Amino acid sequence: MIAQVEVLGSRVLLRPVDLHRSRRFYRDVVGLAVYREFGDPASPSVVFFLGGGFLEVSGAGQTVAQPNVSLWLQVRDVAQEHARLAGAGVEIVRPPREEPWGLIEMWIADPDGVPIVLVEVPEHHPLRRDVRGAGPGDRSDS
Repeated sequence: MIAQVEVLGSRVLLRPVDLHRSRRFYRDVVGLAVYREFGDPASPSVVFFLGGGFLEVSGAGQTVAQPNVSLWLQVRDVAQEHARLAGAGVEIVRPPREEPWGLIEMWIADPDGVPIVLVEVPEHHPLRRDVRGAGPGDRSDS
């Protein structure tokens, strides 16, 4: 039997090249709510709420983002976020579109180039179905 870890919490850690710039981007432009700040009061590190987890922007990195890391943020309305972010001067890497897998996705990047996909799950998408406890033939969508 393979032992399983009991994960009690999680967060994504970003070490930006410019802490102030990235902190401002995630707080003031993307609009993430602050969970807590810590460290130097003049230039604090910050932990943001990120759905069921957290995003910590702290420390200092030496290089910009690597292409094999990205953030996936589910939002209620991608079109609304597209208008808001474009109005705030955020470069839209890829405008909203429905993907072959049924999600509506839009791509932006943070100041260090970390790709951020904003995702809307449409009403008809399977991710919206609660299949807990459903046995064969018990699905409400059949």
